[in-house]
Amino acid sequence: MTAPPPAVAAWRDGGRTIDLDGRDVFAVETGGGDRTVFLLHGFPGSSFDWMRVVRVLSRSFRVVGFDFLGYGLSAKPVDAGYSLFEQADLTERIARELGVSRCVLAAHDMGDTVAAELLMRASEGRLGFAVDRAILTNGSIFIDLAQLSPGQLALLSMPDEVLPLPLPLEGFRPALAETFSPVHPPSEEDLDAMIWLIAREGGDQLLPRLIRYIEERRRNQDRWTEGLVRFAGPLSALWGRRDPIAVPAMAERLAELRPGTDLVVWDDVGHWPSLEVPDRLAEAIAERAGS
Repeated sequence: MTAPPPAVAAWRDGGRTIDLDGRDVFAVETGGGDRTVFLLHGFPGSSFDWMRVVRVLSRSFRVVGFDFLGYGLSAKPVDAGYSLFEQADLTERIARELGVSRCVLAAHDMGDTVAAELLMRASEGRLGFAVDRAILTNGSIFIDLAQLSPGQLALLSMPDEVLPLPLPLEGFRPALAETFSPVHPPSEEDLDAMIWLIAREGGDQLLPRLIRYIEERRRNQDRWTEGLVRFAGPLSALWGRRDPIAVPAMAERLAELRPGTDLVVWDDVGHWPSLEVPDRLAEAIAERAGS
């Protein structure tokens, strides 16, 4: 595989690899202060998606992020099932490894559902760390409202197995770009980085298996809705209105089910607030994390 794009190399060099049961998990720990912001990424991204947000938040907070198994700079074993329950287990292990005893939990996309499982565990009294506040950004928290893209539907139509040959990921570039707001289109450098991270260590061949989280989400929608609704702490939904997949009706339904939800909808933002308006998102997280 080609060398990583410069931005990815810089992100990698600022983090470290943690060996968990013989599988490497990439993690970033930076900044300082009394409060920790714990970041969860989405599909098909990685912690790199939070890079510019981390730069801002780390001025005032300790910031922790990592790549889920199968994503980004973490290991991509072909024999893993990639259940969201297992990714939640991994999140708890990373918290233990990095000494996260309490945090503000901020999530995006698939990470929103991992967050919902963690919050459900908190309500059940069995989460290994305390969540002072949860912040969700664009993700299909109500799968019945999701407007799945043609690319997602194509992956879901494939068998749940590792592909024998690499996917032509350059063909995904326009579709990926379309999930951004036209007001804040992705740079070629960001697209290069995202595609390289997907393809690293054959990750593109895992995509039909990784995307099964959508089916798992359907099966467990009631549990994960309850996790969000029952959470005892403050909950924020910071949403881009121009998201073609995780439409704003999802955040609005959450606010209806959970009165008191802090709902912010940005009219000019698409699916990727952390890449489209990183300074704005970082300021919004910092305001809530500091309160």
